[in-house]
Amino acid sequence: MEHFGKIRSWARDRNLIEGSSPQAQFVKLIEEVGELAEAIAKDKEAQFIDSIGDVVVVLTILAEQKGFLIERCIEQAWDEIKDRKGRMVDGIFVREAD
Repeated sequence: MEHFGKIRSWARDRNLIEGSSPQAQFVKLIEEVGELAEAIAKDKEAQFIDSIGDVVVVLTILAEQKGFLIERCIEQAWDEIKDRKGRMVDGIFVREAD
């Protein structure tokens, strides 16, 4: 998890935490997700790896801007899904109704 600290330091050094906005980072996130979609569609492994990393970087910055640690967000998501049950439908996991 030390990479998240490095990302936050890198972002602070470039004034991306205070000098940018969550709205601007969300636009950046969508841009990076678009690049990820292209990598998947065109089966570009190097672009896929880079895009996943870029998405994580932007999410880390966005979480920090809102006063949260990405680690906390991941932990909360894990706690929510770890015991989830469901089934695959056309390649998509559909959870059981609560």
